[in-house]
Amino acid sequence: MNKTAKSVWNNCLIFIKDNISEQAFTTWFEPIEAVKLENNALSIQVPSKFFYEWLEEHYVKLLKVSLTRELGNNARLVYMIKMENNPGKRKPFTERIPSSQRAKVSSQEVDVPVKNKNPELKNPFVIPGIRNIKIDSQLNHKYSFENFLEGDSNRLARSAGVAVANKPGGTSFNPLLIFGGVGLGKTHLAHAIGVEIKEKHPDKTVLYISAEKFTQQYIDSVKKNNRNDFIHFYQIIDVLIVDDIQLLSGKSGTQDVFFHIFNHLHQNGKQVILTSDKAPVDMQDIEQRLLSRFKWGLSAELQNPDYDTRVSIIRNKLYQDGVEMPEKIIEFLGNNIKTNIRELEGAIISLIAHSSFNKSEITIDLAQKIVKNYVKNTKREVSIEYIQKVVSDYFQMDVETLQSKTRKRHIVQARQIAMYFSKKLTKASLASIGSQIGKRDHSTVLHACKTVDNLSSTDKQFRKYVEDLNKKLTQ
Repeated sequence: MNKTAKSVWNNCLIFIKDNISEQAFTTWFEPIEAVKLENNALSIQVPSKFFYEWLEEHYVKLLKVSLTRELGNNARLVYMIKMENNPGKRKPFTERIPSSQRAKVSSQEVDVPVKNKNPELKNPFVIPGIRNIKIDSQLNHKYSFENFLEGDSNRLARSAGVAVANKPGGTSFNPLLIFGGVGLGKTHLAHAIGVEIKEKHPDKTVLYISAEKFTQQYIDSVKKNNRNDFIHFYQIIDVLIVDDIQLLSGKSGTQDVFFHIFNHLHQNGKQVILTSDKAPVDMQDIEQRLLSRFKWGLSAELQNPDYDTRVSIIRNKLYQDGVEMPEKIIEFLGNNIKTNIRELEGAIISLIAHSSFNKSEITIDLAQKIVKNYVKNTKREVSIEYIQKVVSDYFQMDVETLQSKTRKRHIVQARQIAMYFSKKLTKASLASIGSQIGKRDHSTVLHACKTVDNLSSTDKQFRKYVEDLNKKLTQ
């Protein structure tokens, strides 16, 4: 039977899969494509020069054994690098190297295609290349462990953060996922870890970035046909800190590229730190392969601070600002603002500002007024699940009916209103909202929002529905 490139490579893959972990096989061998078989030389296409270099460094012996089993001792392997920034049709690019310059591994010849001898990686933050330019860590040095006060609500996360800062990539906390509600200090702790690492390990390349900015950079790289440069930039980072990772929800392209970056960093002993407003098990529209990796290390929750922690935060804030406050007022604030640290600090700032502008003492009456106004005006974040429940109850139907595919007018309108408020009151993407409300796509959600806006301005009864539900969801 005549052997083809595909059949030879498939047989090689069977052998390779039996000799390495499933994770390594998925990451480094599934993306490879067999291109041609000619004169006992199998040509395979790899996504990038970095990919080729990794194979040569870690799997060349395995490749040699598998290929020799199929083609004999004279077997040769030729790499073809897919250059994503080629204009026009994206055909594989290869440059044959003279036999005198071919790298040899034992008796196996390896043809190495290259575009140029010194390729330069592009830095999304600084242009041109990164090789001689220091990367800005994007860290806020105001956030430190010193002003991240420890309490029962955050002890695990803070202790894990200190351990990671002392030995980045060298603990079992990789990745370290810090999750919790709004205003509990996730971003503060993430920055504090990065700042501490830079102080203790100045040779480490540390980068903090929001998931939203990461996504925008990826979109830009696709538009400019330099996706490989984008990936390579992130693969050289020693400590990658990604804030609000849940915002990758529904963004399949960004999730895919982050998956490959994550794998490379983790396998090379680099540290990954993530923050999220929810635990991995509660994340919607994040691929399972990513969620499983988020669970590899430690998921540490930040909870609402207890009374003692709240009082310590107040005293620390007052000390930093050089302000004195009666003990009974400190206790009053600690007892009455229980939701999160951000609200607590906001109330203290408002109290100090009122006292300063009015040139009056800080009294319990002033504190009561500030707390009353501040808490009253604080909006509570709601989930898509909660919105569906409230809307379903209002229209006297169950959530399953709301999510169903029926085209009955009153059910369709209820579903559209749920999508409208999900867009208005949450940070979820259109794709995520659609997926959670009956597995619709983003265009359906966009149409629903426009429909609700139009009907609210033309239909008096419909407008009342929206106004009633707005009160229920925001009160």
